Amino acid sequence: MRLECRNIQFCYPDTITPILEDLSLVLDEPGLHGLFGPSGVGKTSLAKILAGTFQPASGQILAEGLQNIFYCHNLERLPGWSSVGRHLERITPPDNVALKDALIHQFGLSACLHRRFGKLSLGQRNRVNLARYLVQDLQMLIMDESLANVDESTRSTILMTIKETFPRACFIYISHNVVEVARYCNQIWVLRGPGKHPQAVRIQGLDAHVTTSANPHTLEKAMLEMMNA
Repeated sequence: MRLECRNIQFCYPDTITPILEDLSLVLDEPGLHGLFGPSGVGKTSLAKILAGTFQPASGQILAEGLQNIFYCHNLERLPGWSSVGRHLERITPPDNVALKDALIHQFGLSACLHRRFGKLSLGQRNRVNLARYLVQDLQMLIMDESLANVDESTRSTILMTIKETFPRACFIYISHNVVEVARYCNQIWVLRGPGKHPQAVRIQGLDAHVTTSANPHTLEKAMLEMMNA
């Protein structure tokens, strides 16, 4: 698989200053990768361009070996008429029922199955919403603050589960949590905002797995590189 952005420029309607300007980056391997940067540098805009929701003013998106790119975001609207369990059963492909059951257990969602989405906490809603995408036959999933309002221990469990369960899929994880992104992600692209060249800088993350522990010096080095990019 290969996802490449070539000289992307994007500007919101009725504005003259582009939020993305001559942005180029490449993701060329499966795994969990990060998209990091302060608010307003265009992380969500780029995510929506990759998913096909937005169209760039100029530049190219080249996707090789990727038939579909899903985009999952924080506070996504969920159907209020259905219980969690019934909805997950309805949208899960027959071959992925065992996967659905495993995700429910690993994401701590068993107690939510008979409840409607409107009765869930924000963290529960985000976990259910992420599970909705993961049970599909996905090749790439962009997770835009998808674990917001979820406690640190559960976030760690979920990220490790994703890395171990989907070794051949590609995930782009958007988060402001510098420690989390540095520890769990492989390639990390730091967006620096318009007017800076290059607009995206690649940092090597620790790519931690269940069987590995983060070296504190290596983790600190990656975090400093991200913050100073």
